[in-house]
Amino acid sequence: MNAVAYVRVSTSEQADSGAGLEAQRAAICSEATRRGFYLVGVYEDAGASGKSVSGRPGLQQALEALESGQAEALIVAKLDRLSRSLLDFAALMERARQGGWSLIALDLGVDTSTPSGELMANVLATFAQFERRLIGQRTRDALAVKRAQGVRLGRPREMSEEALERIRELHQAGHRVAEIVRQLNAEGVATPRGKRWHSPGVNRALGWLETA
Repeated sequence: MNAVAYVRVSTSEQADSGAGLEAQRAAICSEATRRGFYLVGVYEDAGASGKSVSGRPGLQQALEALESGQAEALIVAKLDRLSRSLLDFAALMERARQGGWSLIALDLGVDTSTPSGELMANVLATFAQFERRLIGQRTRDALAVKRAQGVRLGRPREMSEEALERIRELHQAGHRVAEIVRQLNAEGVATPRGKRWHSPGVNRALGWLETA
């Protein structure tokens, strides 16, 4: 099986030392050799946060290699090198399912190409769904308090339902305002005035979503 590896460290100090990246590469290469996988590429993000999958060119290149058919599996040494967000992990797992490639995290035994590994992946996806429902419940509780306080819940002027829904999804997935701005612009989501997204517009949308 052809596979691609992904490695990541979160700080510039770790990136400069190279130790963290090399340890991940060694673990992946050892497992690939043991299982007879051929690594067609090792992609890395040095000094990149794991809070979100956006803004990581190395990961995007790995996903492009998978979806172009160059490889059939994505291997990471640890799941948190891929993402610290269970919501993002669940989205990647669904992307793998639809794309027909496997997702393998060595530390937790996640391997969607095997029955036991797929079971572990589904357990994690269940926790991601639980996290999503908790976020939704907290949002509903906050809205109820706002309504009880008599706060006027008005929709931001001219903002489309598509834009509001995408902002909601990104916010619930743990993205910061700056990350949401970059993602909206990258996806070409329309702004009320047909220009680029900026932080004030996203903040206004988030404020309305919290009180709508």
